[in-house]
Amino acid sequence: MKRNIVLVQGHPDPARIHLCHALGKAYADGAREADHRVKEIDIASLNFPILRNEADYSAAIPESLQPAFDAVLSADHVVIVFPLWLGTLPALTKAFFEQLFHRTIAFEDARGRTGFPTGLLTGRSARLVTTMSTPPLMYRYWYGAHGLKWFEQNALNLVGIRPVRKTLLGPSMSANEATRAKWVEMMRKLGHAGK
Repeated sequence: MKRNIVLVQGHPDPARIHLCHALGKAYADGAREADHRVKEIDIASLNFPILRNEADYSAAIPESLQPAFDAVLSADHVVIVFPLWLGTLPALTKAFFEQLFHRTIAFEDARGRTGFPTGLLTGRSARLVTTMSTPPLMYRYWYGAHGLKWFEQNALNLVGIRPVRKTLLGPSMSANEATRAKWVEMMRKLGHAGK
């Protein structure tokens, strides 16, 4: 089955020289080889304000992010590639999703009814691809993977995106070229499969 995929490059450095960029490119290339439709969003190249108060959060989505939101709306699978910084997403990546998942366009705030919000982006799955300097097993079991759990449960699941699969790659800083090449090839295969 051919999929509509949106790939969000969440590395905040616009230089495009990092492992995250190679992983994202490999995924997109593999997906296109299999005739999946792929739209790419490079967070580092976008200009948008950071939310600072309730008025910002309740305002309309910034015009600069409307194409990104439209891409997510048209997708049935969302792939998000980012480095793990201080146990979670980089600040710019988190700020992007805070803007993208605005109240009323990504979820319905149901305070007056059940007290639970209703996600408006159901019918979409996601894959989080995370590079880290920590071994993934240590991050999962020693640190509890709280940063990823937060993003999955309090952002993606909140707006209705599920299931969310995770690919944790590390320790990336000390990985040799053979290991990095293996990770890049794994991403190409995941893209080819549309997963």
